[in-house]
Amino acid sequence: MRKLDLSRANASLAEYVLGLDAGPLVLTRRGKPIAALVPVEGVDLETLAVGTNPDFLDLIAESRRRMAEEGGMSSQEVRRLFGVPNGPRSKRKTVRPKASGKR
Repeated sequence: MRKLDLSRANASLAEYVLGLDAGPLVLTRRGKPIAALVPVEGVDLETLAVGTNPDFLDLIAESRRRMAEEGGMSSQEVRRLFGVPNGPRSKRKTVRPKASGKR
């Protein structure tokens, strides 16, 4: 990971973005990180938005904490609790109407 002090960042944003092939670039001020440029090629906008949302990240952290402290339930226990049969759901054949020949 590359670091660059903000006071030394004098290239255009486009130049820094083109350099992301070498990995993320962390911008610092007085040695402390303040921003980062990271490549997101192959990541859809929804994933990016959710993965950087502080409320969502807090929810995940809280869920992990509770799981560690209280434990959890297996999918089989959840199925039993809600009366859902075990095993994969059967695949139903889709019945398509026959073509009438008229167009």
